[in-house]
Amino acid sequence: MTDSKHKAWLFDLDGTLYSPTPVKLFMAGELLLGGLGQLGSIRAFREEHEALRSSAEVWSPSPYQEQISRTATKLNRDPDELASTIKKWMQDRPRKWIRLFARKNIIRELRAYRQAGGKTALVSDYPASGKLKALGIESDFDAVISNGEPGGPQRLKPYPDGYLAAAETLGFQPQECLVIGDREDADGLAAKSAGMDFRLV
Repeated sequence: MTDSKHKAWLFDLDGTLYSPTPVKLFMAGELLLGGLGQLGSIRAFREEHEALRSSAEVWSPSPYQEQISRTATKLNRDPDELASTIKKWMQDRPRKWIRLFARKNIIRELRAYRQAGGKTALVSDYPASGKLKALGIESDFDAVISNGEPGGPQRLKPYPDGYLAAAETLGFQPQECLVIGDREDADGLAAKSAGMDFRLV
């Protein structure tokens, strides 16, 4: 696949490289069967994510750690114990479903673009390495910028930090990059703020 306008494609992960609805349905079933007691923690963690998304503050070491800290304080839980729970139910256990519901057409496009000489990066508001491994595409990106992992952004989308960091890492100007994501209110606004084109999945 050729794209004469863009030298780099910058991908979102969740909802872009796999279909989110069936993954959420299967995970809801798993939670009902074996993790009902963790529903409150997961819900509170997601609420803190949305709160951080609307904040312009820069979080160090990462928004992910701030999210864990805030949720642990709200629920009066040990932060390390909470982090382990979140990792289990939001990163590890969904992998088998993520693999099953990969957007194969998007992944084929990604690989064809790379084969034609294009550069690619992954920009995620959550830790990405395990999910990329589950999808079998961890080697298909020249850069990975993911919240909660080394080199990740210090603000969440719709702030453009992650996409700008990806462009800089790849050595391109923002206008040379295309953002590919599933949310106009997150990826789309971040792309616009960064001065990049946007493609909605």
